[in-house]
Amino acid sequence: MHRSYQPILPCGNKYLQQKWDHACYLEHRRKVQAAKPTVDNNAPEIFSHLQQKFKKLKLEDERLSNIERNNKKLMEKMSTIMRTTGRVDNINVHKPKSLNREMRQREMQRVTRENQAMQERLKQVEPQYNHLKWLEDWYKSEKYENNIARYPHAWYTAQRLQPKSKARKVKSAKNSEKSKRVQVRTST
Repeated sequence: MHRSYQPILPCGNKYLQQKWDHACYLEHRRKVQAAKPTVDNNAPEIFSHLQQKFKKLKLEDERLSNIERNNKKLMEKMSTIMRTTGRVDNINVHKPKSLNREMRQREMQRVTRENQAMQERLKQVEPQYNHLKWLEDWYKSEKYENNIARYPHAWYTAQRLQPKSKARKVKSAKNSEKSKRVQVRTST
């Protein structure tokens, strides 16, 4: 059989070369069978703290213990009612008392007195700004404004209030005056 074997590379002994090639092939097959994948496609690891949610369990236990405690108190009250005459005392005679109430009232009265005194002082203070001088300055600035204006201050409102037919007559009268002036200038 080794005589018919054709090695890939030149060799001195075909029999030994076939043996070595067959041994390499078997080693290769063994490695392929034992090869592990480079990509991990197994299921992810399961962590107990993600599955069990201990905080939720603790809160649930606390809630149940609170309910149990309230039920126990209710049972005790009911048994007391059953053992006694059965009257329920729902009148609360106790009134909460503050140890600091008098101090707070005195402080509130002091602050109120100070605020009233401040209000009185503010009422008696004379203003520093003279509103009459401001009004006088306003009239003076309006006078200056009318002096430098192209048209008098009330001219625009008067024009707006005139009927349109009258405004046209006024315009035509002004145009005729201008044409007369132009004629007079050209003739002189």
